[in-house]
Amino acid sequence: MFITKCPYCQSSDVKKNGIRRGSQFYKCKCCKKQFFNSAPKPTPSIILKEYLEGKQTISEIAQSYHVSESTVKRLLRKITFEWKQPSLSGRRGFVHLDATYWGRNWGIILAIDEETGDVLYLAFIKHETTQAFVDAVTTIAAAGYTIRGIIIDGKPDLFSALAEYPIQMCQFHMIQIVTRYLTKNPKMNASKELMLLCRYMVNQRGEDFINDYKAWKTRWHDFLHKRTMHKDGKTYYLHRRIRTLVNSIDFYLPHLFTYQNPECEGMPNTNNKIEGTFTDLKKNLNNHSGLTIDHRRLFIIAYFLMRQKVPTN
Repeated sequence: MFITKCPYCQSSDVKKNGIRRGSQFYKCKCCKKQFFNSAPKPTPSIILKEYLEGKQTISEIAQSYHVSESTVKRLLRKITFEWKQPSLSGRRGFVHLDATYWGRNWGIILAIDEETGDVLYLAFIKHETTQAFVDAVTTIAAAGYTIRGIIIDGKPDLFSALAEYPIQMCQFHMIQIVTRYLTKNPKMNASKELMLLCRYMVNQRGEDFINDYKAWKTRWHDFLHKRTMHKDGKTYYLHRRIRTLVNSIDFYLPHLFTYQNPECEGMPNTNNKIEGTFTDLKKNLNNHSGLTIDHRRLFIIAYFLMRQKVPTN
């Protein structure tokens, strides 16, 4: 139910006072002044723009245009469109590639251009599979985009599946992995040294980091290989968490400084651009809680179409 307010005193204590020249007039019971409904007639496109960019709820939109909430919902239901793969012929650059979820079985895979932020690929998924990411890259290339390199956040299978392209492991996510295993305030000296080394990788030359990391492994070799005997008579590595982390760093190390290769000039070392996109998308969706899956899908498609700079097929 919408509420008409007096434009002079902002009182909601008003009554209808006839129709003149096709417009509904009102009279304020407080200040006794008359006024008419000057709000433009809402259309599906106007409502969608308000819903997405104005971040207004259905109730707020209804009040703004002096219509009922059911009218706003009816106009939104009239909007039907699907995401179409944009034409990327002649374009080239670096691709941010990632996925995000709402709940456990519903999400999107997104690829955006590093320079412009344009959406290069969008697909709705139930599960995050290697093939889904490969399909994204294949589609982008088939659309005419020359991929200079790809920035991802650490899905192990992708490094071999997309080996034909230069791949940058997001350094921010690498530091997150280190923190997860060592905690923010490690107690052991070996952990403290490794944490300090990794925290500053973003400001280091790859060659220097690799040399420092190898020196750390040599210095703490005995520590990393120390074993202890359990009650079952079997021996186990004593510092298993830090050993697991070392294995993880060893795996990602060849891809941590790809951006410093001469052929990858201009490549970012983090996936922050796409993470920021996800954060803004979810922030906008949170303004409209209770959406059905179909309405959420529509919202997401509209969100990206309204920000798209490249034409769609």
